[in-house]
This record gives sequence, structure tokens and C-alpha cells, in this order.
Amino acid sequence: MIEIRNVFQRFAGPNGGQVEALHNVNLTIPQGEVFGIIGRSGAGKSTLVRTLNLLTRPTEGDIVVNGRTLTSLSSGDLREARREIGMIFQHFNLLSSRTVYENVALPLELAGMKRAQIDEAVLPLLELVGLTAQKDRYPSQISGGQKQRVGIARALASKPKVLLSDEATSALDPETTRAILDLLRKINRELNLTIVMITHQMEVIKQVCDRVAVLDAGRVVETGPVLDVFLQPHHEVTRALLGDVIAQELPPTLKARVVERLAKGNAHLLRLAFKGSGVDQPVLSETIRRFELDFNILHGQIDEIQGQAFGSLAVLAGGDAVKVAQAMAWLREQGVVVEELSHVE
Repeated sequence: MIEIRNVFQRFAGPNGGQVEALHNVNLTIPQGEVFGIIGRSGAGKSTLVRTLNLLTRPTEGDIVVNGRTLTSLSSGDLREARREIGMIFQHFNLLSSRTVYENVALPLELAGMKRAQIDEAVLPLLELVGLTAQKDRYPSQISGGQKQRVGIARALASKPKVLLSDEATSALDPETTRAILDLLRKINRELNLTIVMITHQMEVIKQVCDRVAVLDAGRVVETGPVLDVFLQPHHEVTRALLGDVIAQELPPTLKARVVERLAKGNAHLLRLAFKGSGVDQPVLSETIRRFELDFNILHGQIDEIQGQAFGSLAVLAGGDAVKVAQAMAWLREQGVVVEELSHVE
């Protein structure tokens, strides 16, 4: 388990002032979970991940990993504790003069292990990440996705209990990104490894994470299970980030007509979100029949998040205002998340 307790991070700023990169961050990450931390550029994500292994010591607060308060350890004890925390990076950080095998073996060599022990540790890791056939190649001879697999294998060489991923897929194309995320999910399940994913891509959160925290200006503004955050985002930053994977804006050709209908007061703009079996239930047609309403579907999509179906619709509901309110209440009883929008996005 990882606990981030009341963490502040301040750096020297211009004119003798201070810049606050993190403000009172509190998070708990259970053992074996894939936890995502997302935010825009400058939100404090990389600063936060560097505090988790004390590459950057927080100005205030504590970091607790597997029951040990890292911020109170001596230098020697901290070096020992860091062996249980692996890290993978955006730009791979491989040594060009060493082969794939030698890059993975490096931390074991530095720890003083014998060649037979290193072979015993490295070869299964290369098989795990799908690089057995490339073990004698150099970084210049393999693809970006393969380089990241080397980085993952190297991070696992010391048998860590926690794996930190700092924008590890942002330099990769979409297809390679999906493959790397699938590999990380496989590692999480097979090794029961806690993984913390730092990213600015909501697609990464959607594909691999169990829970997510949204960071903005050094503050945690929203956190929860990924599906719940997708269903009902509360903060405007979360909504903006979700716009990358869920259609949030109406098509331009519709906006003028919707604005006109809303101005007349004879329509209600609703956003509906469904999950699980609710996606394939005829709740819209039942709502229309029950409450004698007109529903005009403006846009929507059906997707899958962590193995669960997820649907999102924007509809323009026309009819008696009382019946619209009753319909919204009934939809909520059916497990649909309903939000009435007062303006067109």
C-alpha cells in the first residue's frame, strides 16, 4: 500500500518567492491496484511521482510505502526501500552501448549478483515482456515499443513491489501504447504489483487503471474508481480531460438549433450515462412511452471501461416540464446518471 499524507512541495521562485508545485496531497493506493494520476501539463504529476521514491523530498508531509515511512528513513534505509520501487520513463533511459540483456541486467550487476543468478532473473523477464529473440540487440536496433519493454523488464529486475510509470507511453504511437498498457496490466495481475501511472492521456486511464486521481495546479480535485469518474465527473478539469475519449461537444451544425430551443423554454438538454447491463436496456423508449416525451438524440457513444460497458448520450427532451422532471427521477431509479445542462457545450 502507498499512502501520501498531507504532501506539499515548494520550490524557489523568482524574486526570492516560492512556487507551490503540490498542495496538501492526500492519496491512498491499495496493494495490487493500477492507480492513475492525470492532469494537464504543469499540474504537478511528475513532481508527485518523484516524491513517491523520494527522488524529490517533499517540503511537508509523509510518503508511506508498504508500511515504511520513507520520509523518516536514514539514507541507508532509504536506499534499501527504493529497491522495492521500480520506475519506467517516457524516454526509456537505456544505455546505447549495452544489449537488451545487459540493460535489464544492469541493476542486478550493481547489486553484486553473480552471472548465474543474473541469468536466472533476466531471461524469464525477457520472456515476460516478449523480447527473448532480441536479447542480444542494441537499443538502436529495436523499436520504441521494444525499448519501453526493455525499460519495464529492467524495472522489474529487482523484484519491486511498486512500479512507477511516468508518462511511459506518451512517446509511442496508439497501437504500441495499447500493447504496452496490456503488458502492464498483465504484469499487475500476474505479479500482484502495485502500479502508479502518471499520464496526461485519459485513454491510458480508461484502458488500464482501477482508480484515478485528477490533479490540477498541484491539488487533487477529483478521485475515485475509473468507471465512476467517467460516469459522473464533478470537476471541470476532469470533464475537459474526458473530452479526449468521450464526445462532450455537440456537432456545430446542431448548436444553433439547440440554443434556440433552450431559449424558448420548451426543451431540456440532458446528458445520460449508462453502465453495465443498462447499456443494452430499452430505457429511452420506455421513458418516452411512460412520460409522453419527445427525445432527440444529439450525440452519443458506447464503449468499454475495465471490462464494463459504458454509454453516454446527449438528448434534447421536449414536453411538459413536470413530466421531464419525473422522467429524470425515473431514469435515475434505473441506474442512469442524469445531468441537466443549462447551456450548450
